[in-house]
Amino acid sequence: MKKYALFVFNGDPMCFIHVVLNALDMHTKGEDVKIIVEGAAVKLVPELVKPENPLNGLWKKCLGAGLVEGVCKACSNKLGTLDDAKEQGLPLLSDMAGHPGMSAYREQGYEIITF
Repeated sequence: MKKYALFVFNGDPMCFIHVVLNALDMHTKGEDVKIIVEGAAVKLVPELVKPENPLNGLWKKCLGAGLVEGVCKACSNKLGTLDDAKEQGLPLLSDMAGHPGMSAYREQGYEIITF
């Protein structure tokens, strides 16, 4: 089985839609996929749960399928979305000086894809 860790740094919703679409597509094809929300993308966390947000349905599908690994603790703290992540029950990733490190995923056989 192929394994992919999708690190999304870009906070542009037009970029993020490709993350969730690809994650769902890969998952449907039986691949192991994890979405790691990093950098400016953490600013999307409070927006994605709003029913009127165009990405809400895809985000819910990713959450329901267990594809969201978590969000960067340091970036969400710095950019003011830490409480939103906590309220949504999203894991806070911080194994590399407060940020999610890529090396642990590489060691587990994940191919890293960045957005």
